[in-house]
Amino acid sequence: MKKITVIICLIITQTVCSQTALYDISITTLWNAEQHTTLPDGAHWSPLAGATHNVPNGIIDFEATAPLTNGIKDIAEFGGTINFRNEIDAKISAGTAHQYLQQGFMPFAGNGSTATLTNVSVNENFPLITLVSMVAPSPDWFIAVNSVNLRSANPNTNNGWKPTFSMDVFAYDAGTDSGTDYTSDDLVTSPRAPIALISEAPIMGHKMATITFTFKSSTLSTNTQTQAMDMYLSPNPANDNITFSNLAQMNVKHIDIFSVLGKLYKTVDTTGTKNTLRMDISDFNSGVYIVRLTDGSGNTTKRKLIVN
Repeated sequence: MKKITVIICLIITQTVCSQTALYDISITTLWNAEQHTTLPDGAHWSPLAGATHNVPNGIIDFEATAPLTNGIKDIAEFGGTINFRNEIDAKISAGTAHQYLQQGFMPFAGNGSTATLTNVSVNENFPLITLVSMVAPSPDWFIAVNSVNLRSANPNTNNGWKPTFSMDVFAYDAGTDSGTDYTSDDLVTSPRAPIALISEAPIMGHKMATITFTFKSSTLSTNTQTQAMDMYLSPNPANDNITFSNLAQMNVKHIDIFSVLGKLYKTVDTTGTKNTLRMDISDFNSGVYIVRLTDGSGNTTKRKLIVN
């Protein structure tokens, strides 16, 4: 399912919405015996996962000698994203990340698989993007793009956003397992080692994918006499969970979800909650719903939610 972030601007008092841009982000893998020595049986990729953020190396610290986070360890060793998503949610609450992103690869095979994130909205306050996926099977290897800055140095083109561009993507050893081949037995590295480019066999430092960031559109900040706060709801469409962020800045006190016929399906009192709220909608039927947010002054805003 494609992840789409919906931007909701709630007008309050004197400033403006942050400048944003829309990108399609597509990664196509390259994995073959000619360039990567061998190709294991069942070669595939875990879901592509990541975030937009504002601190270089803020999701994966490629320069640190400290132990890797368990979220990245789980992705690198078995493709699990639960701990990673929890880490991103914590960074969103702390104000260093903006949104979580995830998309599976198709087809499942290791060579020539593609994962595409469509209409990713990037905020000028969080212009960096990091994405990772497990090289599977492997001891603890992953492909990644780290802290790619989508802002350019030219404000006269695309409102300061980079035009469409592509990058090579390489494979890294997470430093948590000392196996040396795709199907090596588990051999825990203790203490954990720093992340390192896999420059020896079997991958030999060769690229394992190409990623393309396709610029689609951008918005300009304007000088007005109102203040707009951004509330982010993702994913949309959704099926199991949705995440609201920037709730504290917007002073949101109450969230209600209705059917298009006006039936109340869920209500949450957000008074005293942190900046991010994750809501379970797994019991919702497929269809269109209306999300209503109420702030501390009683002002409301409504947006559409699609449940698959």
